[in-house]
Amino acid sequence: MNVQRATVQTPLGEMILLAQTATLIALEWGDGVERAERHLHRHVGAWRTEMVDEVPGWSAALQRYMSGELHAFNGLTLDPPGTPFQQQVWTALQTIPCGNTWSYKVLAESIGRPTSFRAVANANGKNPIPIIIPCHRVIAADGGLGGFSCGLHRKEWLLAHEGVTL
Repeated sequence: MNVQRATVQTPLGEMILLAQTATLIALEWGDGVERAERHLHRHVGAWRTEMVDEVPGWSAALQRYMSGELHAFNGLTLDPPGTPFQQQVWTALQTIPCGNTWSYKVLAESIGRPTSFRAVANANGKNPIPIIIPCHRVIAADGGLGGFSCGLHRKEWLLAHEGVTL
């Protein structure tokens, strides 16, 4: 499998986009790209990387989102590799409206597994396409930030960027 790899500079640091043609399969900050690559190896096996200047559609959309166009990803194709349960959680995450937050419990209830909030939190943390699959919109039941595999400072920035006040 061939994977295109492009870099985009953002206010939160360098981001690495991994895609097949124009379909995004992973997105990670430069300081966490090894985590994304391990996830891909686990789910798709080996691949060859092709360095590109941009991933069609995605590179520009990421820059527009970071500049304030919060719906810049609409209409673009993504295909995150993962288990069926992870896919179910990630699909539910995409229904959280921009500017809103859900608790892990609400997320678990949304997929019909109200007692599985720990498993949901685990799947949330393994999301290979943060921001686009908005795992940063999930917070603790008490209103606290909870966790974020990409760093709490980034979660705080993303939520504030989308107009969420905690």
